[in-house]
Amino acid sequence: MAPDPVVAVALSGGIDSLVAGYLVKRRFKNVFGVHFTTGYETRPLDTGILEDTLGFDVLKIDLSQIFEDKIVRYFIDTYLEGRTPNPCIMCNRHIKFGALLDHALNLGADCLATGHYARINNLISCPDRKTARPFLEKGKDRLKDQSYFLCLLSCDQLEKIILPLGNMTKDQVKKTAASSGLEPVHSKESQDICFVPGRNFSQFIIENHGVRPGPGPVIDMQGRIIGRHCGLHQFTVGQRRGINCPGPEPYYVKSIDMQNNALRVCFKKDLFSETLNLETLNWNFTPLDVVKDVTTKIRYGHKGALSTVFPDNDRARVRFHEPQSAVTPGQAAAFYKDSRLIGGGIIT
Repeated sequence: MAPDPVVAVALSGGIDSLVAGYLVKRRFKNVFGVHFTTGYETRPLDTGILEDTLGFDVLKIDLSQIFEDKIVRYFIDTYLEGRTPNPCIMCNRHIKFGALLDHALNLGADCLATGHYARINNLISCPDRKTARPFLEKGKDRLKDQSYFLCLLSCDQLEKIILPLGNMTKDQVKKTAASSGLEPVHSKESQDICFVPGRNFSQFIIENHGVRPGPGPVIDMQGRIIGRHCGLHQFTVGQRRGINCPGPEPYYVKSIDMQNNALRVCFKKDLFSETLNLETLNWNFTPLDVVKDVTTKIRYGHKGALSTVFPDNDRARVRFHEPQSAVTPGQAAAFYKDSRLIGGGIIT
C-alpha cells in the first residue's frame, strides 16, 4: 500500500457513512466519495449536499443492472426455492465490496471506506500488523456489530477496506456527527430490505416474477394434512404467523417442500437442530480437517452457539454442542473465535 493512499468513501447519506467520511477526511489527504444507485431509490440523493458537508468530491455510480442480476434475482429465486435469502450479505459481497470497490479502484482509489460497525486488521488500518492475512473482528458496539454481514468477504477484499466506525459505539457516532455539524441527508434508518421498502415480500415476488404460486397442503410431523397454505413464498423456517391451523399449541414452520408444494409444520420444541450443512464456504484462515470450539451465528440476531465444523472443500457440516432453534436454509452461518470472524457460509 502506498504511504499516502487514495481513499474512496461509500456514502449513502445516512449518519454512519457521513461520520465515516468525516473521519477518513481527517486521516487521509486524498479522499473522494462514491454513491451507488440500485434503481429502487424512492428519492434521488443530492450528492452536492454531501460534497458541501464533507469537503470532497462525490461521484454517483449506477449499479442498477448488476444489483438486479446479483441481488434482486437472487432474492426472488431463493424464496421460490423454499429458502430464506439474506440479500444484505450478498450485497456486501457482490455490490459494495465487489462492483463498487472495483469502480473505486478504477477511479484511482487504493481502498474503500464504509460505515459498517466492525473492525478490520489490515495494512491500511493497522500498519504495524504482524499477521500476513487481513481479518475481521466484531465491532466495539456489540449491539450494532455488523461483522456477520461481512462473513463472505475474501481476504483480497478485506485488504482494500477501511472501517472507521469499528472502534466506536453508535452513541459516539451520533456525538461526533452533532459536534461536527454533520446532518444526515436521510435521517431515518431503514429496517427494511432496501428494494422492498415497507412492502410484503410475497407481494414483491409476485409482482416481479409474474407467477402467482398456488395453494397446497400444510402437513404436521406425523404426516397428516391439517390445513392449506396460499403459497410457500410467504413462509420461512421458524415462522409462526400465517399458518392458521388449530392445534393443542401454536404451529411453526419446520421446512418448506417446494417439490410437493407442501408446508411442513411442527411445535416449538421440534424446531431444534443439532447440525446444519453449509455451501459457499469462505474461510479467513487455512482450515483443519476439523475446527473445534467455534462460536457459530446462524442469523444476525442469534447470540451464537459453540460448535464443531467439519469442512469439505467449499462445503461444511456444523455440529452444535447444544441444539439450536430454527436453522434456516438460505441464511448465513458465521464462525468466530472469540471476537475474530474466521469464516462463514450459506445454510443448505
